[in-house]
Amino acid sequence: MYEWSDEHRMIRDAVRDFVEKEVRPRREELEFGDTPPYDVIRKLYATFGMRDMARESFARRIAAEKEAEAKPEPTQETQPKGAGGRPQVESTRQGGAGFMLLPIIELCRCSPGLVTAMGVSTGLAAATIMSRGTVAQKERWALDLLTFDKVGAWAITEPDSGSDAFGRMQATARRDGDEYVLNGSKTFITNGPYADTTVFICKLDEGNPPAERKILSFVLDRGMAGFEQTKPMRKMGMHSSPTGMLFCSDVRAGKDRLLGETEDRPYREGAKEAFSIERTGVAAMSLGIIERCLELSIDYAKECVRFGKPIGEHQLVQEKLARMEMHRLNVENLVFRTIEKAEAGAGMNLTEASAMKLYSARAAMEVALEAVQVFGGNGYMAEYEVEQLARDAKVLQIYAGTDEIQISQIARSLLA
Repeated sequence: MYEWSDEHRMIRDAVRDFVEKEVRPRREELEFGDTPPYDVIRKLYATFGMRDMARESFARRIAAEKEAEAKPEPTQETQPKGAGGRPQVESTRQGGAGFMLLPIIELCRCSPGLVTAMGVSTGLAAATIMSRGTVAQKERWALDLLTFDKVGAWAITEPDSGSDAFGRMQATARRDGDEYVLNGSKTFITNGPYADTTVFICKLDEGNPPAERKILSFVLDRGMAGFEQTKPMRKMGMHSSPTGMLFCSDVRAGKDRLLGETEDRPYREGAKEAFSIERTGVAAMSLGIIERCLELSIDYAKECVRFGKPIGEHQLVQEKLARMEMHRLNVENLVFRTIEKAEAGAGMNLTEASAMKLYSARAAMEVALEAVQVFGGNGYMAEYEVEQLARDAKVLQIYAGTDEIQISQIARSLLA
């Protein structure tokens, strides 16, 4: 794939029109008014039939899983497709993987935080339940998340863990009769303040050393006794994506809330898949930021006159624009690669996803900062979009694994 198809462009233009009519007029309140983004996201789902498609896809998958469970020896054909709950490419009529990525790109041209809020709910919380849950658990929690009727959170990061999420995890689950008692805190949790459903990841405390404990995941509902969701935290960027802390104080959870209803399924492999999905999505987010920053910079370079001519005629500004276009082409090609692999039935492995995230996040940050530089003093003012996009781009180098973690992952894979 080397360019968007006519069908892709139609989808892109439709989403871009939605953004101009429904998102951009609300940019100020989303960025500076503490307005939760969920009504806008639900309108996006309704406008483009995403809720109905999610329901249909979910029904097919559950039917296949129930059929497979009824057979003593499931064949390959009856196995549910789409590990991790990722949307599957069923036909080019719906735009395939491009249909899933184009809304991400277009939303990130205006409000990247909307994508983070949406992606964590459907791409991490729902995906984890779809990947690890029983059929009953999927029917109980996942469908409402996939349709965005409810908001989901995925809670793994803790105040003292950061990138060492598993090694320094302190949150625990302790058996107590037929139930578990959960204790611990999580921080930097996207959708945390408003989530209806939270996937809470912790270690099983059997009196053994923390390093030897099993990692389990539970599904918690808003309002459970002992489960506290704080108000949104103040952040540098991504203001349209609410972030908060979570606290569990002797929260009692039955086995029906333990994903898979078993303690014997290793979690790390499932986490790797979740990380791969999240990191691959950063390329699409980066492309949206890069495209908008370049577009705004080109217009400004033509209009802003200094020393008797438009600044776009000065070679140093031209060099900035040329590097922006270089990054745009490279990141767009990474997105095309993602689409091609999805349509071939292959996902990105963790190392590929890490390489994509590392390059695209750095590219988005460089382009956004250079856009601020092109705008000069105006670029530092909140009234100009490039100021917001520069703040938003920074977190792409931090969440889903810092740049340093991506480098370590890539290098270990090369040296293995």
